[in-house]
Amino acid sequence: MPDIHHSAAEGYSVAVAHYQTGRPHYPPQVAGWLTGDLALRKGKTALDLGSGTGKFLPHLRSTGATVVAVEPVAAMLRQLLDGNPGIEARQGTAEHIPLADASVDVVVCAQSFHWFASAEALNEIRRVLKVGGALGLVWNIRDESPAWVADLRRIFDAYQSDAPRFHTQQWRKVFPAAGFTALSETRFLHGHTGAPEHVIVDRVLSTSFIAALPAAERNLVAAQVRQLIASTPDLAGKREVTMPYVTAAYRCQKLN
Repeated sequence: MPDIHHSAAEGYSVAVAHYQTGRPHYPPQVAGWLTGDLALRKGKTALDLGSGTGKFLPHLRSTGATVVAVEPVAAMLRQLLDGNPGIEARQGTAEHIPLADASVDVVVCAQSFHWFASAEALNEIRRVLKVGGALGLVWNIRDESPAWVADLRRIFDAYQSDAPRFHTQQWRKVFPAAGFTALSETRFLHGHTGAPEHVIVDRVLSTSFIAALPAAERNLVAAQVRQLIASTPDLAGKREVTMPYVTAAYRCQKLN
C-alpha cells in the first residue's frame, strides 16, 4: 500500500512479537478521557485508526461504543484480529479510510498519528467523522528523567533515518486544521513494568526503523541495549524494571 512509510511497512511486518511485549499499554486515566473528553459511550461509534496490534482497542471497547479498527500493515492486522475476537477490522490507510462519510463519532489515533500527519489524512478523517465528532491523538512518550532512558534514546537516534517520530513535533505542523477546533492536551504519568528483556530490549526492537534493519544490525542494537542494562545499577540483575512514560492525549472537534 503506497501510503505507508517504508519504515512502517518494512519494520512492522517483522516486529509484531516485539511490539506485543515491548510496547506499554495505556494508563487507567485514559478511560475517563475517552468517556469525558471524547464522549464515548454505548450508541456511539469509534474508529481506531492505525490500530497496530490493537493495544488501544480494550480501552475503546470498555466505553460501550461500537469500535472499528483500521490498520495498513497485514502482519499487524493479523495479530490484532487474533487478540481481539469479534472486532470489526479492515485494512486501510489514513489517506484512504474504508468507511462511509459521516459514519463515526470519534476517531482515535493511538501511537500512530505522526506516521500520517498531513492535510490529506486530516481531510479523510474529517470526511468519516460526524459533525461535532472528535479526533483523539494519544502517545506513550518515554520519560527521560532517568539517565538510562536518555542513554537509550541515543541508541535509537543513531538509526532513525527519515522515519517520522512523535518527539520531533513535526506532526503539529498540520494544526490548526481547517474544519477542526484547536487541540487541547491532557497528560498522565505511566509506567511499563516487566522483565528487562521485554520492557527495554523488545521496546527498542519494536521500533519501526530498528526492525527494518538487516538482522546483523538488529542484533548489534540488541547487544548495545543489553550492555546498557548490564552497566546500569538500577537495572543490572533485576528481574523486573519499570520504563517510565508520560501519556499525552490530544483532542479536537469537527466543526462542520
